[in-house]
Amino acid sequence: MDTETTVRHTAAHLVDGGLDAKIPPGPIDEKWERHRFDMKLVSPANRRGYTILIVGSGLAGSAAAASLGELGYNVKCFSYHDSPRRAHSIAAQGGINAAKNYRNDGDSIFRLFYDTVKGGDFRAREANVYRLAELSGNIIDQCVAQGVPFAREYGGLLDNRSFGGAQVSRTFYARGQTGQQLLLGAYQALERQVGLGTVAMHTRAEMLDLVVVDGRVRGIVTRNLVTGAIESHPGDAVVLATGGYCNVFYLSTNAKASNATAIWRAHKRGAFFGNPCFTQIHPTCIPVSGDHQSKLTLMSESLRNDGRVWVPKKAGDTRPPDQIPPNERDYYLERKYPSYGNLAPRDISSRAAKEVCDEGRGVGPGGRGVYLDFTDAITRLGERAIRERYDNLFDMYERITGENGYQVPMRIYPAAHYVMGGLWVDYNLMSTIPGLFVAGEANFSDHGANRLGASALMQGLADGYFILPYTIADYIGRTRPDKVDTSHPAFRAVEEEVLGSITRLLDVKGKRTVDSFHRELGRMMWDYCGMARNDAGLRRALEKIPELRAEFWKNVRVLEGNEEVNQSLEKAGRVADFLELGELICIDALHRRESCGGHFREESQTQDGEALRDDEQFAYVAAWEYTGTLARPNLHKEPLHFEYLQLTQRSYK
Repeated sequence: MDTETTVRHTAAHLVDGGLDAKIPPGPIDEKWERHRFDMKLVSPANRRGYTILIVGSGLAGSAAAASLGELGYNVKCFSYHDSPRRAHSIAAQGGINAAKNYRNDGDSIFRLFYDTVKGGDFRAREANVYRLAELSGNIIDQCVAQGVPFAREYGGLLDNRSFGGAQVSRTFYARGQTGQQLLLGAYQALERQVGLGTVAMHTRAEMLDLVVVDGRVRGIVTRNLVTGAIESHPGDAVVLATGGYCNVFYLSTNAKASNATAIWRAHKRGAFFGNPCFTQIHPTCIPVSGDHQSKLTLMSESLRNDGRVWVPKKAGDTRPPDQIPPNERDYYLERKYPSYGNLAPRDISSRAAKEVCDEGRGVGPGGRGVYLDFTDAITRLGERAIRERYDNLFDMYERITGENGYQVPMRIYPAAHYVMGGLWVDYNLMSTIPGLFVAGEANFSDHGANRLGASALMQGLADGYFILPYTIADYIGRTRPDKVDTSHPAFRAVEEEVLGSITRLLDVKGKRTVDSFHRELGRMMWDYCGMARNDAGLRRALEKIPELRAEFWKNVRVLEGNEEVNQSLEKAGRVADFLELGELICIDALHRRESCGGHFREESQTQDGEALRDDEQFAYVAAWEYTGTLARPNLHKEPLHFEYLQLTQRSYK
């Protein structure tokens, strides 16, 4: 794309040198309602004339496809899986937040709004977060109507449990299978529209590039993962709902196929990338067991409702846990954060675990683990009650570790889990490329610098069911895009670029496997840009990543050819993108010389080791523009203004 076009299509978002999020005026509790009324509508008779392309079929993608299909649009949904049911949303375990106040414990829309902004360390937009809290109750009603089997109390009412970063019980759950049950609900809604002919499902199809015509998105180019065919698909709007990029760390809790390709290729076509360094480390994962591992396993945060986290008080104490008496144990979360205890937020709990392990008090092989102990809960409630709440999680833990969590404490350690960064979007979830919308974890919008547990499912469903159907209609109603088909030169040009990239990968014929490059990149990212970051380490990473990328293009070995199933080729393309995205993550982390949420700069901490923000210098969203040179992206800033919440030092003590 030429520079003139890039400037033209982003100019509408740039105001006085800063990004305009197009937040509607008025009181915060009226913004969304007023905005919906002011939006343009598309009449039912006209909707079938517009094609919406939705890339990704997890919670956000399936919800959007089902909702837009039911409204009468011509929807095409793309998934690289063989079924939408295999989307990574299915792996979410603990629950979904909503401000229903069923427990009558003081919850409200405003309290959920406050907890979410505070949990994100005041690096999220107030307007977006309030809308999310406002829509949360609708999500539960929608899912109950779909038949999602939420846990219920004895009298039949929906049950709630606590989660990190909140002092109320607002998390709805289905044992440890909440993501699976919610995805099945969205999947059934999607398949109903497929059956009615309003949605065309394209499985085993991976988006490899975006087509932009006259500054507006007009389609995508995909590769058929079975035949290798490169195919173009025109559309009047495109939604990217492709999840997060945590696999840049190689070892993460994400599914192995989760990747950044769709949003990264869109970034290189002109979509700004927001806060890429904001990645979340989850404190409750099964520890690494050896170099043979290709991914890590999450143990739900919900376990911290009843499990107590501890390590021995004495460094080097290798006694079995049942031989360490209570007075020789350090329940460090309860000690350090008495108000929240074991339900302290994820970023704080993760750093606390790393701290005690760095002191030599970690447990298990290599000393990289802490105990999650259910002895007290079983004594108090009985094993049967614990089984009813978490049975499948205990079964999973035993299958992986060979240890019975009812009889001996689980061992857990932090791992890369989620990204708060993603493509920058305005209040309407539209990126800096007109017509390109981004939903769920693929955008940056609602979680600031740290996501509270049980909020990812909330955001994905809010975006898909309740926001995009309005904002996409407004875009189409205002622009009424002209029809463009695949005969347009822009489609042929992008197809040639995609084929050229594939040919380049196949022609390297080097000696190193794709996985070896990915593993090395992951180690760099974890060592220099993981739970703790510092100036020297980030600068070192910015020297090493380009060197590794150069070696990749000289020495990677991709097996077979393009005209068939070729998972080696699939992985190579995704790792090539990670090798570029990793550099931007480190650039963003280096520029943000403060600690906030999951971004912990060692140079910026309080006397007791907590994150120390710099609101005067960094109270903004960092949105990076691709310039054609990876090492020199342009930084645009969206100032964050807090009208309803006071900027304070975050404390959970």
